[in-house]
Amino acid sequence: MLKRLLIVLSIIALGLLIYTVFVENIFAPRLSPKDTAKITLNDLDLKVEYNRPSKRERDIFGALVPFNKVWRTGANEATTFQCNQDLMIDGILLKKGKYTLWTVPMENTWKIMFNSKQYQWGVDEKMQPLWDPNYDVLETEVASQTIDEVVEKFTIAFDNKTGNLKLTMAWDTTLVELPLKVYDPSNP
Repeated sequence: MLKRLLIVLSIIALGLLIYTVFVENIFAPRLSPKDTAKITLNDLDLKVEYNRPSKRERDIFGALVPFNKVWRTGANEATTFQCNQDLMIDGILLKKGKYTLWTVPMENTWKIMFNSKQYQWGVDEKMQPLWDPNYDVLETEVASQTIDEVVEKFTIAFDNKTGNLKLTMAWDTTLVELPLKVYDPSNP
């Protein structure tokens, strides 16, 4: 009896393994892989964790990512922004901490929201953003730019080439730059 039970359990285990490998394809690379953008400048540490969807010959802004609607700013899990010092963004103080980053792409500008609530996922089962505006601690609007090169994978980065720190977001032929400045209490 024990021998038969072990055989049945072994067959079930083997079946589950075959199912997860071939049907669910658990070892295949993610279509929107996780990535991290980091920068350290003196005592300032900034980090963004996000998922990078690909263009894959699709129309992006105004189509896959609709204009004038909240976007989770990437794919899969909610995008997070972390800073170890207070920042000034568009004249507004952002306290050091960890935030979720949400955007509203529009034709010529983007709204960018820093939200104090931590969400495990970016959307619900109906593909609606889990963003709750009651937790927004900062909202600003920046111009979007059209660039000549096509950016295949959504990319978030930090740019400090000119000594003016920016958080950049690029995908398809769109680039958005958000100026960031360390908060100086003696010169707000």
